[in-house]
Amino acid sequence: MKLLIQPGDGPEALLSGIRNARKSIEIAIFRFDRAEIEAGLKAAVGRGVSVSALIAYTNRGGEINLRKLEMRLLEVGVAVSRTADDLVRYHDKMMIVDRRLLYVLSFNFTHLDIDHSRGFGIVTRNARSIQEAVKLFEADTTRNPYTSTLNTFVVSPANARKVLGAFIRGAKKQLLIYDPKIADAEMLRALTERAKAGVEVKIIGRVSKQIPALEVRNLAKLRLHTRTIIRDCRQASIGSQSLRTAELDSRREVGIIVREPKVLNGLIKTFEADWAASAVETQQQTDVNLADIKKATKGLVKELSLLNPIVKEALKAAESETEPSLNPQEMKATVKEAVKEAVRERVDEMVKESLEES
Repeated sequence: MKLLIQPGDGPEALLSGIRNARKSIEIAIFRFDRAEIEAGLKAAVGRGVSVSALIAYTNRGGEINLRKLEMRLLEVGVAVSRTADDLVRYHDKMMIVDRRLLYVLSFNFTHLDIDHSRGFGIVTRNARSIQEAVKLFEADTTRNPYTSTLNTFVVSPANARKVLGAFIRGAKKQLLIYDPKIADAEMLRALTERAKAGVEVKIIGRVSKQIPALEVRNLAKLRLHTRTIIRDCRQASIGSQSLRTAELDSRREVGIIVREPKVLNGLIKTFEADWAASAVETQQQTDVNLADIKKATKGLVKELSLLNPIVKEALKAAESETEPSLNPQEMKATVKEAVKEAVRERVDEMVKESLEES
């Protein structure tokens, strides 16, 4: 079992899994703009790997990009399915390689999440977890009901409320929590009860109302995009579901409960460093850190290349609108304007994504 920590590990572990795939890749996508991962999926198809992508039917502000991604993947031979619309949102992110390696992620396949946000992922070969993940992937791909049979594989709305509630109530000494916003009444009661019973509860993120028994701080410098609960330094839940009613009861979210000592040590070390660097949360602070958005935007512009689908589309659009008689300077201006528009659209989407959990 391996822990992925973002920012830091980057997309390399994901790319390694894709490159080493021999038979199959199954990937669930909510947001996606990583050109190198897209290229890796294309290359996998080229060497005979069966690649299946399950793409969310919608996300806030990014539907157009999802549909464009579908078309690009279909063109290179990826089997593409779209999630149903029976749940408010399909927000899970996972990948299964050869049905022998499972990636459960709190972060999306995006520059903003991987390069500029605190996120975690678990890579495991645990056979029961992989079997459960395959069952969920197949159910959502075929739009059939999913029934949970493994409590360490946390799925909303199937078993998340029950499992995470019991996980919190089982704490004896300490709960270290990353969560963009805790708001569910039942979960808040459970946390308050544990704190009053003497359990140390530290939260990096936000809580919907002030509860003196809970210590809450805002993550410094980075955007927060993980939902993680570390219990008594012995177990941890990592996934995509916040302790909010919608994410527990009416959205598709996926997480996993782990006990691996090396994974726990990495999580605890990261939490302690983030806690020390964080300022005390004030409930009046804005949900979006504009400095982070600017930083992410600069990173996005820096990383733009001809391999990036965004720029490819911009260049195609510019070429289609450019007359053969245009001189090089006019051509340059046209391409520059097309790229600026593409970047502008992506920045708008990133802002909306930052508002996603508010």
